[in-house]
Formats: sequence, C-alpha cells, structure tokens
Amino acid sequence: MSEVVPFTDNIRDLSNRDGFQFEFRCERCGNGYRSAFQRDVVQTGQTIARGVGRLLGGSLGNLGYAAESLLDRSTNSSGKDRAMRQAVAEIAPRFQQCRGCGSWVCVDVCWNGEVGQCARCSPVVTEELAQLQAEARRRQLRERLDTVDMVGGLPLAQQAQPRCHGCGAQSTGGKFCAECGSPLALTKACRECTAENASSARFCAECGSPFG
Repeated sequence: MSEVVPFTDNIRDLSNRDGFQFEFRCERCGNGYRSAFQRDVVQTGQTIARGVGRLLGGSLGNLGYAAESLLDRSTNSSGKDRAMRQAVAEIAPRFQQCRGCGSWVCVDVCWNGEVGQCARCSPVVTEELAQLQAEARRRQLRERLDTVDMVGGLPLAQQAQPRCHGCGAQSTGGKFCAECGSPLALTKACRECTAENASSARFCAECGSPFG
C-alpha cells in the first residue's frame, strides 16, 4: 500500500531539472515555507553522461549517450515521491490542520493551540479583543467627530475654487489668491438684492446696482 502524503492542496512545486523543492502555504494568512532543495541523483547522472560523451567523442562518446538514454528511460516519479515525503517531514511541524474548517494553517500565526482550531474558526481571545477595541475606537471617533464643528466660519454656499483662475496657483482657502491677489470666488453677491453674479460683473444682472 502506498504511503499517504498530507498537504494535498497547499503545495507549490518548485522542482527543476537539478532537483526537488516544495513550498507549503498557509491557507489562512498565505505565509509560505520552502523545504530544503534536494538534488536529483538521476538528473546528475544524465549530466555526467552527457559531459563524458562530449569529452571522449567517437565510440566512447556513443557509449556515453547510450548511458544517457538508459537513464532517460527510468522515471523520476519515485525519486520525487521520496523528495516529497522528506519535504513533508521537514515542514510538517510548522503546520496544523483545523478540524473545524479543514484548512492547513501555520502554527506561528494562525493556530489557536488552546482550542485546537485555526484562528479563523476560534479566534485568539486577546487578538480578537484588540481588534474589537480598535473597531470601537474608530466608531466612537466618527460619532464624536460628527458633533464637532470642523468648518467654523467657512462660507459653505460659496463655490470652492481649488486653483486661482488668474495665475493657476493652488488655493489654500480664503477670498483672494495668496500669489497674485485675484479673487478666488467664482461669483459675488449683490449688496442690494443679494443676487449672485459672475465675479467679473460690474453691475448686478438682477437690479442693475454697480459693484464698486
């Protein structure tokens, strides 16, 4: 009977032509842990065979390529299985499988050892309390801030002008540009009838009163 290897859905195979390496990823926080690189003996033999063949040439070279072909016919699946088992044995102490949700999670960050479940199913009390306290602070800050007058005497009905239409300088507030002195308001109210007129108007469009 073949040996069952855990970590079936959170492994990334980083193996290459020279050997085997695997990355095991926590299914809660995403932290990854890589196993030590294991050199592939079969591939090393193929590399040596190719090198000897190129060096010797002729009939001895053909013998080298024959040895390479023989090695190519042997599968490395058993070697990869062995490498996987070694990698699992190396990484397993860093992981626990949660009986609540079935996820493989890292012991360092996402495992609640007091309960025997992951921190998603059974949050760590102190961490959960700290999170709730932070949420309460944000909520209370918003509620208290709603009662504070943050605008003072700012003319809220006046159209905001982010830049001066005279020189293009960035506006920081006020009635006039700090760079060129141009008025920042797009409109101005008539003193007689309070009608809004263009800031460049010389007379009120409603009552004819002069601006001066």
